[in-house]
Amino acid sequence: METRTSSAVLSPHLVFPPKTTAFPITRHSFSLRAKVIYLRGKLVESGMDGSSSLKPVSATLLIAEKEEAKAVLTLFLKQRGLSNAAAARTISKSDLFLQHLVSRLHVLHKTWYMTGRELTTMEIREALNPYLEALHCQHGDAFIDMILHFPDPPPEVKPSLQILTPELDPDQEKLPGLAIDSIRPRAMARVSETVPAEDLPPHVIYLVELGLDLQKIRVIIRKFPSFAYCSLEGKVKPLVEFLLELGVPKSGIPNILYKRPQLCGLSLSNNLIPTIKYLEELGVDKQKWSKGWPQILTLSIERNLRPMTEFFLEKGYSMEEIAMMIQRAPSLYTFSLSKNLLPKWEFFLSMGYPRSELVKFSPYFGYSLEARIKPRYALMELRGVRLPLNQLLSLSDVKLDKALKAKMKKLEKSDS
Repeated sequence: METRTSSAVLSPHLVFPPKTTAFPITRHSFSLRAKVIYLRGKLVESGMDGSSSLKPVSATLLIAEKEEAKAVLTLFLKQRGLSNAAAARTISKSDLFLQHLVSRLHVLHKTWYMTGRELTTMEIREALNPYLEALHCQHGDAFIDMILHFPDPPPEVKPSLQILTPELDPDQEKLPGLAIDSIRPRAMARVSETVPAEDLPPHVIYLVELGLDLQKIRVIIRKFPSFAYCSLEGKVKPLVEFLLELGVPKSGIPNILYKRPQLCGLSLSNNLIPTIKYLEELGVDKQKWSKGWPQILTLSIERNLRPMTEFFLEKGYSMEEIAMMIQRAPSLYTFSLSKNLLPKWEFFLSMGYPRSELVKFSPYFGYSLEARIKPRYALMELRGVRLPLNQLLSLSDVKLDKALKAKMKKLEKSDS
């Protein structure tokens, strides 16, 4: 493979240029240089040249962050139509792209790493998902090929590897007999720059008047062509009224619809209202989470909400306690029972904390078990003192060290 000549590919802000643009590096040389980026993202720098106050990266943390990035990418692929098997095959061949995602984390949150603060699972998701969405919007059906061939530019799209953009809902207007690839150009044509404002679809005009930028609507339609055919009276307007009734401010609705356009495809009677009812019966304050966590509305009661609730009920928590846990960490509903909640619960039992600690600090489940929870607990045990769970996990490395020393000093005074 011949070496290319541009210098853009190693940037964590990577956006592929046109295929005619040259690239600077081969796949064989990227792995080593990607590791250099990891170190750069994890070093504490005091000068522009990075020559002072440097601290090396924990190999354990790098491994854990790569696993988190792998989970985010896997979910992203499955949400866009890939089967579990197809997503797994893609992930198994995307090592260089995963390294790139980790390096991006370190650049985006450089100041956090400089102070010893590590990212939680949800913070990693929130950092990577918009980037993946931007890449998917840019590459469309070539998205998977871009991942598989990274850092080289993607080749021509292979039909067998296409991500099929899902239909938003069986109730909405359809184009019978047309494949997604046929729908997308027609959908984009409905909102192209050549279309006069008065000729835009009614629901698009309504959303623009609501405050959703037309360019963002084009981005939505590029990812979800069916959005171009949503019914104003049957889908969009009822959803907006529903969100307003939940307590979402009118100014916040455009951002919600841009981030979660799938909401326009969900049935009020079959999906959204039952979800709200379930959460209200649980005792969750809907106004607290509807503003910051509208994605909960897109989750399934049977696949997401109920299994998590039953998990904690089986562990002896009351409905009131579970409601408090959800309000403090709504992301609990998005975690895997087998891969996240269960292993972290089992380790929590070995830590000797009372069950009430998880009610006070349910964000515990958002921290990496191998990179954060276990190492910090081992350090605390080594020092022979005890800190509240929230301090143990949420403090930076420097502040944690100070807290442990202060606790040890206090313990020494009490013994003397």
